[in-house]
Formats: sequence, structure tokens, C-alpha cells
Amino acid sequence: MIVEIVTGADERPEARVVDVEDLGSLHLALGVVTDEEAAEALERSGLGRLQDAETAFLDVAALRAAAEPRATAGDWTTRWDEMIAGARAQGWLSDDGAKLQVHVESAAGA
Repeated sequence: MIVEIVTGADERPEARVVDVEDLGSLHLALGVVTDEEAAEALERSGLGRLQDAETAFLDVAALRAAAEPRATAGDWTTRWDEMIAGARAQGWLSDDGAKLQVHVESAAGA
């Protein structure tokens, strides 16, 4: 699953959740946006916040709410729970389970 920040139709950066079926990896991908634009778009969407150029914290409930309605696999919920359990085991999940630490990747050159 990818949360990406891209320039929207009105040239205002927007956050969107894509590849919702791929629960084997999760990261934040930045298009051609500044760190400030990315931070603003992520917070405006309610999906999380940018900590720095390499790390973001995503809101687990908001991420699930954005992804689950578009998921088509019958075992999606089970795989989601496994992804969250794996993140907890790696130390990427906050103690209360509300925030998930993810890596930031630049998609600008892609």
C-alpha cells in the first residue's frame, strides 16, 4: 500500500491511498512537491504527519478508512491485521496502536 502526495487537478498537492491490495509493504511516496507541501497535504487529508524528509507517521484508523472500501480481496481484513501486527513487532506502531511509522520515498524521478 502506498500513500502518495501528488499535485492534484487544481495544482494543490493532495494525499491519496493507492495499491490498497498490496499489504506487504507500506510507504509514503512524494511526487514533485516540497516537504512543506507534502506535510500540509498529509495533515489536511487526516492521514498523518510528516516528521522529516525520511519519516512519516500515518493515522492507522484514517488509513484503513481510506483503503478498506476499495479493497476487493476477501482476506483483506486478515492481511491488514497481519500488517499491523508486523508493524507492532518491528516497533513501527505507537504504543496505543494509533500511529504507524513509515519510510518516505521520492517518486519525483519515477
